[in-house]
Amino acid sequence: HIYEDAVEKLKEWKNRQIKLYVYSSGSVAAQKLLFGFSSYGDLTSLFSGYFDTRIGSKREPASYGAIAEATGLPVSDILFLSDSAEELDAARSAGMLTLQLVRPEDGTQPVDRHPGSKSFADIDPSAL
Repeated sequence: HIYEDAVEKLKEWKNRQIKLYVYSSGSVAAQKLLFGFSSYGDLTSLFSGYFDTRIGSKREPASYGAIAEATGLPVSDILFLSDSAEELDAARSAGMLTLQLVRPEDGTQPVDRHPGSKSFADIDPSAL
């Protein structure tokens, strides 16, 4: 499922020339299918690239360092969004900025060690 507020914000960020990447436990092929055939149409053009666990475990800081290296972006310039506190911990340990996506309807429990948002509409990467 892709939330409407996420689609709107991802389009806005793409228009602002912010590079967007996906890092998922699902394979890159599955990610492309998900975003290619969403209820909002083909969203694959929004993303500059896709990563899956072939780059490493989502709970290991080295994986996030490898993603930064693959994108050519400084790790400290990357904002990582997730609902998983353990993934956010690993990304922060690698040097990334982090923000927890808190969707109570999905059972996400907020944690104090990462800033959080209930909606993509409230996220401004340049303010973090």
